[in-house]
Amino acid sequence: MCKLCVFAGTTEGRELVEFLRSQPTSVTACVATEYGETLLKPGDNLMISAKRMTREDMAALFRKERFDLVVDATHPYASAVTQNICQACAETGTEYLRLLRSDDDKAADAVFVPDIPAAVAYLNQVTGNILLTTGSKELAKFSSVTDFAGRVFARVLPMEDSLRLCREAGLPPSHILAMQGPFSREMNAAMLRSVAAAYLVTKQSGSAGGFEEKISAAREVGATAVVIGRPPQIAGLDFSGVVSCLCSRFGFTWKPEISIVGIGPGSRAFLTSAAEEAIRHADCVIGAKRMLESAALPGQPVVEAIAPEAIAEYIHSHREYRRFAVVMSGDVGFFSGTKKLLPMLSDCKVRTLPGISSLVYLCAKLGTSYENVVCVSAHGRQRNLCADVSRHRRVFVLTGGENGMGILCQKLVKGGLGHVTVSVGQNLGYPEEKIVTGTAESLSSNRFPSLCAALIENPSAKVTVTQGLPDDTFLRAESVPMTKSEVRCLCLSKLRLTADAVVWDVGAGSGSVTMEMALAASEGQIYAIERRETALALLEKNRDKFQAENVTIVPGTAPEACRELPAPTHAFIGGAGGNLRGIIGLLLEKNPNVRIVATAIALESVGELTRCLQQFPFRETDVVCLTVAKARKAGAYSLMTGQNPIYLFTMQGGMGECGR
Repeated sequence: MCKLCVFAGTTEGRELVEFLRSQPTSVTACVATEYGETLLKPGDNLMISAKRMTREDMAALFRKERFDLVVDATHPYASAVTQNICQACAETGTEYLRLLRSDDDKAADAVFVPDIPAAVAYLNQVTGNILLTTGSKELAKFSSVTDFAGRVFARVLPMEDSLRLCREAGLPPSHILAMQGPFSREMNAAMLRSVAAAYLVTKQSGSAGGFEEKISAAREVGATAVVIGRPPQIAGLDFSGVVSCLCSRFGFTWKPEISIVGIGPGSRAFLTSAAEEAIRHADCVIGAKRMLESAALPGQPVVEAIAPEAIAEYIHSHREYRRFAVVMSGDVGFFSGTKKLLPMLSDCKVRTLPGISSLVYLCAKLGTSYENVVCVSAHGRQRNLCADVSRHRRVFVLTGGENGMGILCQKLVKGGLGHVTVSVGQNLGYPEEKIVTGTAESLSSNRFPSLCAALIENPSAKVTVTQGLPDDTFLRAESVPMTKSEVRCLCLSKLRLTADAVVWDVGAGSGSVTMEMALAASEGQIYAIERRETALALLEKNRDKFQAENVTIVPGTAPEACRELPAPTHAFIGGAGGNLRGIIGLLLEKNPNVRIVATAIALESVGELTRCLQQFPFRETDVVCLTVAKARKAGAYSLMTGQNPIYLFTMQGGMGECGR
């Protein structure tokens, strides 16, 4: 097992120690104070040294422990400490590696300026109180700071000359802090709080001048340190480079950190603070162009990618980045690509950060709740929206594509739903945001942008849907047979459709069973296979009447016309054209677990289906002979007229529960 030493004086240093805790190595983490020790999590392979060390102390530690490598992750302005580490490594023959801070992290700790005029110029661009810790001799050079007497507090030595220079510069007595150092981090923090300082001005004075204590205190209270004089930086590697080096040399493994971030409607104003932080600290931001333009920071590395496969591939092939932010529109759990992406990142350290969904945003703008809203998406997916609106009083819809919302309103009108109220949110969260409300009919002639969402309200929705619609609900033709209501109801019950079922309706005829299946499996797909031209034309008309977008009409004779269709979860055979054995064989080949319901009137068909029950490997079979008699008027009397008996065969594939 290798032995490493990390001088963990920075956030990166602590993160490196955290990484090494999970690796096959023995780690000694060196920090200067007990406070620094509290920032490190303990570990079985971790020893913490919390004290200031001279060069001699470091050399003695290196000789005793015989480290394979020393990583210097101290602050860039702690140049004296870095010099001591380098010299101690040279004296003991220990390998040295410098971990460099990123520019973003340095800026978060301090603003570096070359001289006092530059410091004054910076302070004149900002507002807030200032604590000067540069002494009294150069205090007059700061007198040109805007509102000098009101904003500036000076910490000087308690000597007459110091006080005189403060008075000559124009500072009132209440803004003079005459004290003798050294000052601890706690004392510096208390002074910053006492004067409500937003900025602390200091020179690069090294450890003798208490520089690290000043910087730590400023960070603790949220003040910005303005440092006069940028320290020289020794050559080294950034965090990702150091980790890659350690992995290559010692066989370590590491997981990139991925934040999947919901960025809300689109405007940066609606980012949560957690989302902003994740994006700010990301080494690379991935997402669609529109989202990158809204969320990424200027100069930040970005990658345009939408498909989960492309995002995952980029993350896995770019080890130079430590942290990724994958930005998703709206909320990560609301019709988001996050669901598909997460399994592809199982070998990474992933967290998801929710955002404000378009549903929440639009309902807030409309001043209404969303607790009883049914949410659907027509963006890049097939959906029977007319069925949803017919069944539910309130439906939220996401659309996409050129004038997708206008096309939706036209479909509602065509489906007999032109009276429903549609509230359309266009470009939500952007400067060009617009919300319009009207009936589907009144909005059907409008043109809408691709980025739209809508709340559709239908007070007369038929919330309860039963099987077996009246026969006169469907368009009919004398030459095209139709499965009657009572038979249709039992067939649908035997099928046991699921909401996302994939169904083959073989010999669809007029489409009465097809349309009822489309209503029941609103999230699924129905394939209506029919060979007769007159029946195909009637199918088209009934599909248009019901606006059954999840119905695909397949012209041709089964089983040949079905070979390229997706595997079915369910099948209804209303007419086989003498090809029952071939149709059932193909169904079981496509999905051995398929559930089949077939009807027969002719005795020849009954015999063929009976033989199929015996020859194919069904787990469950059922046969029902159904005779229906309906009343008809004969003068003053009502007489029952019997219809032809019909046989219902139910066949369940042999591998378990029905479904995919």
